Amino acid sequence: MELAWLAAGIGAGIALVGAGLGIGKLASAALESIGRQPEAAGPIRTTMIIAAALIEGIAFFALVICILLAVKT
Repeated sequence: MELAWLAAGIGAGIALVGAGLGIGKLASAALESIGRQPEAAGPIRTTMIIAAALIEGIAFFALVICILLAVKT
């Protein structure tokens, strides 16, 4: 049971790295799209914010699961 906290920490780290990479790739693609077609900046920005919120939601869900598994007795 002592390793549950370690496993939760590693799982949380992996989840956060994945979310960071996903948001980074999302922002990169959005900025490239805006650079190619500046008049579409508004819709691209809106879509990017919605997608980033979904990615963050998944990351928070993964963190909650890690914590629940760590405190499970």
